[in-house]
Amino acid sequence: MSQNTTATTQTPLVAHLIELRNRLLKIVVVILVLFLGLYVFANDLYLMVSEPLRLLLPEGSSLIATEVASPFLAPLKLTFAIAVLLSVPFTLYQVWAFIAPALYKNEKQIAIPLLISSIFLFYSGVVFAYYVVLPLIFGFFTSVGPSEVTVMTDINHYLNFVLKLFFAFGATFEIPVATYLLIKAGVTTVKSLSAKRPYIILGCFVMGMLLTPLIFSRKHY
Repeated sequence: MSQNTTATTQTPLVAHLIELRNRLLKIVVVILVLFLGLYVFANDLYLMVSEPLRLLLPEGSSLIATEVASPFLAPLKLTFAIAVLLSVPFTLYQVWAFIAPALYKNEKQIAIPLLISSIFLFYSGVVFAYYVVLPLIFGFFTSVGPSEVTVMTDINHYLNFVLKLFFAFGATFEIPVATYLLIKAGVTTVKSLSAKRPYIILGCFVMGMLLTPLIFSRKHY
C-alpha cells in the first residue's frame, strides 16, 4: 500500500519536472531564434544603442575598441541581450502556464493583469532609460570635462553601462507591481506605506547614492 502511494506521489512530481524542462527548452529555443534573426543586424543595433552618446560627442571624438575582439563581441553581446529582452513576454507566459494549474480562479483573475502590467512597465522603463536618461547623462558627462581632454569611450564598456541602466530602470518600473503584491500578501498595508512615505523616499535616495558609483564607475563608462 505504501509503495503504491509513493509511486503515485512521485509520478506527478516527474510529470511536473518534465513539463518544466519542456517549457525551459521552449524559452531557450525562442531566445536562440530571436538571436539568430537579429544577428544579421548586430552592427546596426549597436549603432542605434550608441546613438545617444555619439550625437553628443564633441567634434573629433568617437567610440573606440581597446580590445582586439571588442568589435565582434560587443555587437554579439548586445544582440543576445536584445533577444532576451524581446523574449520576456514569451518567458513570462511560460512561467504563467506552468503555475496556472495550481492557482485558484480568483488568483488567475489577478495574475493575468499583473502579468500584462509587468511586461508593459518593464519595457516602459527601458524606453525611458533610452530616450530620457541616457541623453541627460551623456549630455552632462560630455560637457563637464576639461576642453583639452578628448572623450574616447570603449564600445564594450559603453555597452555594459547601457545594459545595466536598461535592466535597472526596467526593474525600477516594476515597483508598482511589487507594492501591490506586498499589499495583497498582507506583508504591508496602504495605510502603513502612507505613514512611512518619508522614510521610503529617504531610503530610495540612500540606495541611489550607494548604487550610483557602481553604475557610473569608470570601469563601465
